[in-house]
Amino acid sequence: MKKVKLYIASSLDGFIAGPNGEIDWLPETPGEDYGYSEFIDGIDTTLMGGETYRFVAGLDEFPYKDKRNIVFTRRKEIPKSEYVEFAQGDIAEQVRKLKAGEGKDIWLIGGGQIITPLHDAGLIDIYEIAIIPVVLGAGLPLFTGSASKRKLNLIDSKTYSSGLVMLKYSI
Repeated sequence: MKKVKLYIASSLDGFIAGPNGEIDWLPETPGEDYGYSEFIDGIDTTLMGGETYRFVAGLDEFPYKDKRNIVFTRRKEIPKSEYVEFAQGDIAEQVRKLKAGEGKDIWLIGGGQIITPLHDAGLIDIYEIAIIPVVLGAGLPLFTGSASKRKLNLIDSKTYSSGLVMLKYSI
C-alpha cells in the first residue's frame, strides 16, 4: 500500500507561507537540498490544494512533470495544465483509493486546506516537517481550523548548518 507523506517547511511559529503566500523566508543553501532528492525519488504522485497549485503553476517551469499531479479545488477558474488532474468532492475517499493503488508513495505538498482534512481522516502516514528558524508572526498555518489531536512517533531528526531542523514522524 502506498503511503501519504507530508513533506513541507514551516516557520518556528507554524506557518507554511507568509500572509500573502510568500516563501522568501525559506533558506537557499548552495549544495544542500535537505534530503529532497532522496524524498522525491520515492514519489510518483503529488497532491495539492488550489492555492498551492496556483503558486506552482506560476513558476517558470512545472517542477513535477514526471509525476501524477492531483489538485483538489472548489474553484472553477484555475490555470489548466497538461501535467495536472483536477479533483473535487470527498478528499479523504479519493486519497484512500490512491493509497490502495500500485506504485511509489504520494507527496502531500500542501496547503493547509487539504492537509487538515487528510490529517483528521488519519490518512497522512509520514510527516516530514522542516522547521525553519524564523518567526513570521502571521501567515498561512500548517493546519487550518482545529486539527484533530493525534500523537505522532518521532522516526528521525536531522539538524543542518543553516539552523533548519528536519523532523520525521509517523502515526
